[in-house]
Amino acid sequence: MEILLVEDQPSAVRLVREALKENGKGHHLSVAKDGEEAMAFLRRQGEYTGALRPDLILLDLSLPRKDGREVLSEIKSDDDLKRIPVVILTASDMEKDIIHAYNSHANCYVAKPIHLEGFIGIIKSIEKFWLNTITLPPE
Repeated sequence: MEILLVEDQPSAVRLVREALKENGKGHHLSVAKDGEEAMAFLRRQGEYTGALRPDLILLDLSLPRKDGREVLSEIKSDDDLKRIPVVILTASDMEKDIIHAYNSHANCYVAKPIHLEGFIGIIKSIEKFWLNTITLPPE
């Protein structure tokens, strides 16, 4: 399975990599460090012309250059991308962010836990549900 993580914090990227590696399923993780890079990756532009389409997107809301709210809106309004499940994985637990995410057709919203064990547990839960339990839409 192909996963695109849109995250600008190196520590969060490292934790996601570790959590996915622990399960040993061989999922491939690509990382975009900001919203503009994420959209270039998804649209296979520039250096990403050979990028594989992700089966799942993990999207932070607080990103440089183009924030996650804009990225989510662009993904869900693009006929070629809108069926890719988007999991909002962010530090914000603000009601307005949650409502905006679901109104913009996010597939789920997860507030990042503060503690290391909780964060790894969340990533494992996301992996189990989105990559092992459900049937994802074809490209």
